[in-house]
Amino acid sequence: MCLYLFLLGSNFIALASMNTIKPVSPEETVKEGTNINLTCTYDGAINNIQWYRQYQRSRPEFLLYIMEYGLIHPTDSDFPVYIDKDKKRVDLQISSAAVTDSAVYYCALQPTVTGNNKTLYKNH
Repeated sequence: MCLYLFLLGSNFIALASMNTIKPVSPEETVKEGTNINLTCTYDGAINNIQWYRQYQRSRPEFLLYIMEYGLIHPTDSDFPVYIDKDKKRVDLQISSAAVTDSAVYYCALQPTVTGNNKTLYKNH
């Protein structure tokens, strides 16, 4: 069985600079049981990158956030995150993907997942 992963990116304007975050690939298809990285690239500083998951007909669910200096909260998250500050990218890894991982995943620079419907990773 194949899973489809979609990822949304959310823009955030901070003071006089513009910080943005966007998915590298808006859609991924993976086979059940394989590992997948959902990758977002960002411009500006890595002040507070947040990840959410939204199941069909449900509200977005907060997964984790990455603070400045790469600190990840909650530290006991089920999702490993990899940060490459030189390439300005962050990967959320889903290990051994299952049908229950089918959802829309969001990367954001502010605590919201509304307002941007142009880029999307969808997993269903």
